[in-house]
Amino acid sequence: MNKRIGFACKYMHPDQNLKPKILKEHEQPLNCRATTVRWLNEHKSEAEDRLWELMQHNIQSVYNLVEYVSKQPEALRMVRISSPVLPVATEATWKYFWSKPDVIDYCEKHFAPIGELARREKVRLSMHPGQFTVLASESDDIVNRSIEEFEYHATMARYMGYGKSFQDFKINVHISGRKGPAGIQAVLPRLSQEARNTITIENDEMSWGIEASLELCRDLALVLDIHHHWVKTGEYIEPTDDRFLRIKDSWRGVRPVIHYSISREEYIKDIDGKPNFDKLLEQGYKKAKLRAHSDWYNNETLNDWALSFWQHADIMCESKAKNLASKQVYDRAMSTSLI
Repeated sequence: MNKRIGFACKYMHPDQNLKPKILKEHEQPLNCRATTVRWLNEHKSEAEDRLWELMQHNIQSVYNLVEYVSKQPEALRMVRISSPVLPVATEATWKYFWSKPDVIDYCEKHFAPIGELARREKVRLSMHPGQFTVLASESDDIVNRSIEEFEYHATMARYMGYGKSFQDFKINVHISGRKGPAGIQAVLPRLSQEARNTITIENDEMSWGIEASLELCRDLALVLDIHHHWVKTGEYIEPTDDRFLRIKDSWRGVRPVIHYSISREEYIKDIDGKPNFDKLLEQGYKKAKLRAHSDWYNNETLNDWALSFWQHADIMCESKAKNLASKQVYDRAMSTSLI
């Protein structure tokens, strides 16, 4: 199986010291644009034209992003697509726009080449609905809206030709909600086939951890977030751990994905080896601070730890510096002969 290292949602030009206008000219064609419900409500006569313009730009930007990734070394051909490609798609006032036949026709026609390009060039794609997607909530209304939000992502995957088989595309969420694993199990039968084929669950850093995720190992594919587990427990889990092996098995022969991030630079900047979680807490750092993602991957010991999983799983890098930071992990793999 091909080994990949990916980045999430946004392209950053290698020279971030360029003037903002020039930087925008380089980056905007590969990144989505947005609007707000407030603007749409205040400019109703222009709103549909704005949504149509954003749809055209954003779908093309996803194609451009996947095309950029497809030209990288094979080990870097993985990217997470930003969620708001189709703005306000599940917002009560404006979601009607995305059900219009001409809009659906446009989406079907222009999303399809993205999937074709990704499959041809072996680019692995995924999405990650926001944390307001709470499928295991105690509130029926929140669950219903969360299902709608998840299905919006599954629809984009379907437009691209995915969702046809188990984990041909990854749409990842946290368990999120007081009902926990049982709540996820209750929701699964309500999801479309495409949604059931693409859903993954990752362990959370504050509430539902690995043990909760593992209750779902027979229901869907599980994602191990190694930073989340460290924040929750202080443990540096290893790829030989039986819990990871069970997570790996949940993918049913498809190559798994793990998520990798580290604490912000100002909290671990003077630490060369693995930061000691208990000592950081003793120094006054709170979990809420330590959970925040860094801009860069400047700790090679932690990079080596993440790369120890690479034989078994692709690595999605969750960092503020996006593709520039994931390249650091790739370069470390190159320098240690892991490619």
